[in-house]
Amino acid sequence: MAEGIDIKKENDIISWYNQVLIKSEMVDFSAVKGFAVYKPYGYEMWERSVQYLDSKFKSIGVKNAYFPLLIPESILSKETEHIKGFNPEVAWVVMGGDTKLDERLAIRPTSETIMYDSYSRWIKSYRDLPLLINQWNTTVRWETKETRLLLRGREVLWQEGHCVFRTAEEADKNAREILQFYKQFLEEMLAVPSIIGKKSESEKFAGAVTSYAAEVVLPNNFMSQAATSHNLGQNFSKPFDIKFLDEDNVLQYPFQTSWGISMRSLGIMVIVYGDNKGLVLSPRIAPYQCAIIPILKEEKEKVLEYSREVESKLKEQGIRLILEDREDISPGWKLNDSDLKGIPLKIQIGKRELESRVVSIKTRTGQESTQLNFSELNKIKDKLDEIHNAMLSKAKEEMAAKIKEETSKEQFVNAIKNSLYIVKAPWCSTPDCEEQIKGETGATSRVIPIEKEELIDKNCIFCGKPAIVNAYFAKSY
Repeated sequence: MAEGIDIKKENDIISWYNQVLIKSEMVDFSAVKGFAVYKPYGYEMWERSVQYLDSKFKSIGVKNAYFPLLIPESILSKETEHIKGFNPEVAWVVMGGDTKLDERLAIRPTSETIMYDSYSRWIKSYRDLPLLINQWNTTVRWETKETRLLLRGREVLWQEGHCVFRTAEEADKNAREILQFYKQFLEEMLAVPSIIGKKSESEKFAGAVTSYAAEVVLPNNFMSQAATSHNLGQNFSKPFDIKFLDEDNVLQYPFQTSWGISMRSLGIMVIVYGDNKGLVLSPRIAPYQCAIIPILKEEKEKVLEYSREVESKLKEQGIRLILEDREDISPGWKLNDSDLKGIPLKIQIGKRELESRVVSIKTRTGQESTQLNFSELNKIKDKLDEIHNAMLSKAKEEMAAKIKEETSKEQFVNAIKNSLYIVKAPWCSTPDCEEQIKGETGATSRVIPIEKEELIDKNCIFCGKPAIVNAYFAKSY
């Protein structure tokens, strides 16, 4: 049996976070440093994420495939900017059994290169385009920074889409459309609002023309990148010699995109919503939407029988639930364990509920207690939707309250250095300026609004040169 959380979120958010993940049985540490074990409770959340996103991708014609885990060094190094960005984190296979390999093989840090080698053979004509492929897999990046469960690990469980188009406009449209899918997933499944936008030159994906991202505001005024979508332009089609004959029989280089979201999104959700009792889950992602907890002090058999009747009625409605009918565990422990696991709705049934043919219900979010007649159990489904919508609405309000526009450099530096709030400020967007900001505050630009908007001020918040864009600044995980 898991013990409760004994570290306060407000005192040490990372230690609290690790405790919540371990004690709620979402994940566990493994024997390999930096590699996590995804336990059934946490993995089921990922499965529900996959179901939602896979349906979205397929709605625009994306097909799933699978490419090798190992990538020859000669292929990985074809796109110089790309390999330069990943080289410090690449894990290499140099032996096959007792035999030294003729060429080093990279354990997939990402799949652009191995997939595009195939694309160069598959794509010959404009009739072969668009090519829309996604794969659900894992990648390995030998992180040298401190690893954190779900947020930053050496093995990442994710999906990566890789699409090819005839025109630059089609590619950019695809990158933006997928970004919207990610935003919808975060809101509709996790109840997590995000800010979407473009990455700066310094922060964009190695080899991309434009990187788009969904960034989430965290309770401690940090931000975290939940998903990315990249317009690669022709930066990969040229080195990989991907060409197609157009309608005029002229060879052209196509335009490409790559995009991905990982288990990190679930870690972000935990930080946004978890409290000092444990997880707080939206009913749409929760493995169990309800926990039925019988109070077995009196009329034990009849209370259990009525509890099973309630269970059957709710299952008919497609509600995911657990009946906590173990007799060697106290009702108090069961209630606390339900809170630890973030189960959205607790249904208590004792002698009084049995006699009145009612159930007592409590939400994980508000902990308010109400009663429903047995004949009203069909209202539970609506109650679960209410919980999700209330969570999202409150989170949006809290996100907006954490963002403040600034024009004073002194206030800008103080705010982001001490994580007082998320700063939106005018910026020159140069790599040199961003490096100086990072050196002085430990923060970076997180996103730049996609659509052009009126500048907050004409001068860059930090260096004083003419501002080009507005940008959000914060420290990040």
